[in-house]
Amino acid sequence: MLDRRFVADNVDLITENCCQRGSSADVSRFADLDLLRRQLQADIDRLNQEAGRVSKSIGKAAPEDRDALKAEGRRLREEVSALQAKQAEVLADSEAILRAIPNLTHSDAPRGGEDAAVELRQGSTPVPAFDFAPKDHVDLGESLRLFDFEAGSRVAGHGFYFLTGDGVLLELALQRYAIELLLQEGFTVMTTPDLARDTILEGTGFMPRGPETQIYSINESDLSLVATAEITLGGAMHEKIFNADELPLKLCGISHCFRTEAGAHGRATRGLYRVHQFTKVEMFAFTLPDQSEAMHQHLLELECRLFDGLGIPYRVIDTATGDLGGPAYRKYDLEAWMPGRGDAGEWGEVTSTSNCTDYQARRLAVRYRKQGEKGTQFVHTLNGTAIAISRAIIAILENHQQADGTVRVPEPLVPWMGKDLIGG
Repeated sequence: MLDRRFVADNVDLITENCCQRGSSADVSRFADLDLLRRQLQADIDRLNQEAGRVSKSIGKAAPEDRDALKAEGRRLREEVSALQAKQAEVLADSEAILRAIPNLTHSDAPRGGEDAAVELRQGSTPVPAFDFAPKDHVDLGESLRLFDFEAGSRVAGHGFYFLTGDGVLLELALQRYAIELLLQEGFTVMTTPDLARDTILEGTGFMPRGPETQIYSINESDLSLVATAEITLGGAMHEKIFNADELPLKLCGISHCFRTEAGAHGRATRGLYRVHQFTKVEMFAFTLPDQSEAMHQHLLELECRLFDGLGIPYRVIDTATGDLGGPAYRKYDLEAWMPGRGDAGEWGEVTSTSNCTDYQARRLAVRYRKQGEKGTQFVHTLNGTAIAISRAIIAILENHQQADGTVRVPEPLVPWMGKDLIGG
């Protein structure tokens, strides 16, 4: 979230930013509530001082005046208690609005909705020109026995699936491929819990409960299934205070991801594109404020290297303000070419990377201190998808398919797959 005083002092700026981000947060009401909170605090401080003076005067007062002074002390304490209760109510109301206000926005981010996103560049692999009618990944997967949607539906319902045979090997190979690169780049690799406390989800900017959530929550508990390891990697440093020389810290998390994907149906979302559970290798970084823009470019470059290495055509998208989500200051997406998507092939998102500045760090209370300086400051946090397995599988199958129905295994995956052809 943003700094409370900054929001109260910059109502017009924050209101305009909310409009660009598609947020309905009532910034004016927040400012009014925050002013009332400060006025109540001033009244509380004044009454506490009066109560203190009265308390000190009792011992010096004449016996006949002491009962009156004690009564005055009780009255003042009761008034303070009533004001504190009112202040707590005002604080809770203003905090709810503050948490709904999105991050500030990078000046270069495109303004507008999803359609206003800007293509920055394309990867090194060109869009394939097939001399046969390409199949989509669902047909390829069924013929090559890579996954089983019917079994997934019988066991857990629509949107779940089994990976089988070479599909399993492909998932494991993709994990190893991403991990090897990230280890070389100085990331600490971790596996993360599939569950997190709702306070941790809220801290990273996710809404764990409510009618519009995409999160699976556990009844009669404060736990929810995580939608991404961004939640657990960020939460791992909850209330941590770093020394400045410990930053940047780069983490790589392997996790299952669970999403309700409510309302997501149709040809473009069929098969593995929108599912309720998938595996993802996630990058996460904690940095000093002056390091975060460079780290953002670094995470984007790593995503590009991974998909260039797989021989997947993609384009880099600068995400528009209306599609950023609450925590992101700026976000880039990689969209891979998927020949089987739509009627004649379409671009489909496979990764994203976001600079969240200090938005998540304020909610998670993650700070740093510099040697020789008093106090602490908030770190900046960034996240980026290294490999979302299900969508990477789509891109590999559809771009590397051959006329005879087989699929070429991208060269970097051959050592872990143990073969260079699926179906041959």
